[in-house]
Amino acid sequence: MSVSIDIAGLRPERVAIVPSPLAELGMALHALSEPGHHPGLQGWVTSVTARLDSHLADRMCDADFLWRTTFSDLFLPCAGVPGRTTLPGATLAEDLDLLDKLTDEQFADSALEFTCAPGYDLPGPGVLSDPDLRRRALDLAAMRGPRQVRFTRRLLDDPPRVRAWVRQFLEDCDEAFFADVWARVRHPLAADARHKTELLHRKGLADALASVSSAVALDERATRITVDKLVEGRTATEDGGFLLVPTSLGRPHLLVLHRYGWQPVVHYPLSSPELASPPSVEQLTLRMTALSHPVRMRICRLLARSAYTTTELAQVHGMTAPEISRHVGVLKKAGLITTRRRGRYVLHQLDVTAVARLGSDFLEGILR
Repeated sequence: MSVSIDIAGLRPERVAIVPSPLAELGMALHALSEPGHHPGLQGWVTSVTARLDSHLADRMCDADFLWRTTFSDLFLPCAGVPGRTTLPGATLAEDLDLLDKLTDEQFADSALEFTCAPGYDLPGPGVLSDPDLRRRALDLAAMRGPRQVRFTRRLLDDPPRVRAWVRQFLEDCDEAFFADVWARVRHPLAADARHKTELLHRKGLADALASVSSAVALDERATRITVDKLVEGRTATEDGGFLLVPTSLGRPHLLVLHRYGWQPVVHYPLSSPELASPPSVEQLTLRMTALSHPVRMRICRLLARSAYTTTELAQVHGMTAPEISRHVGVLKKAGLITTRRRGRYVLHQLDVTAVARLGSDFLEGILR
């Protein structure tokens, strides 16, 4: 599974790597709502939550579905501006001005994307103009509680009023906690954007994408970008541009804006030298499948303690050598065991480090 971006005909000057204060605010709100996704931010979350004004905290709950699951495309409004080449603003105020440029239909569809977006990457009617989508939005909102019902009904009945409410709320968040966050992270974000832009100009798009994440790749013909994720999606730059937006708060999320008619955006976390490259979805699937068989689990138990030959494993388990070889082959293909030769014998041993990382790798894979 993956999200693909068709970039055939994309001019080099239409590729931009730019931080976005509004996108970073969206990620900050997400971290505050789902701190379990971001263990490295626990201290910051605790500090902000402790001093948060109760009225602002209540308003944060009123619309948390805009950023709790992940964050809404509303936090990257530059992608929805006609022409599909607009860059994020240099300040939060400039980004909020871009948000004001979205039509009511764009605003409503983006705000309700996690509850009623039947054709996210396909053309279709909007929730404000289609009675069936409107009913569906209210029905699905009812499953998520009265707060979301109230917000959804207000949005459907009076989009300008809700837009003003959202802008005021985001400005209040900036005053309460985000201005300090942005002052701290904007320089590392700008430095990362400059570095990747230089890499783009010197070595090309493939190398720039590889520096973003091992999950982002350019095909051999340089016409398609593929982002390895547990979702399917597709979009195209067509006659617009392509944006890469860094975040300091986003790991482990690697987000792809692929809404139909909007400029494609990859919102990526800053890399850290101490963090290993995440496995691909295919690798994760292989590893989880390999460990789902009881015989292979018992083999792993032995190989965690010592190195064994195929013959020794066959004797311990009362199976034939070919049967054991097949199980060992599955574990080896999944990258869970290592082999080494000692004379004429081949010894197998569990890669304890790889197995120990399975939990965090799985979590990163499903949150990516």
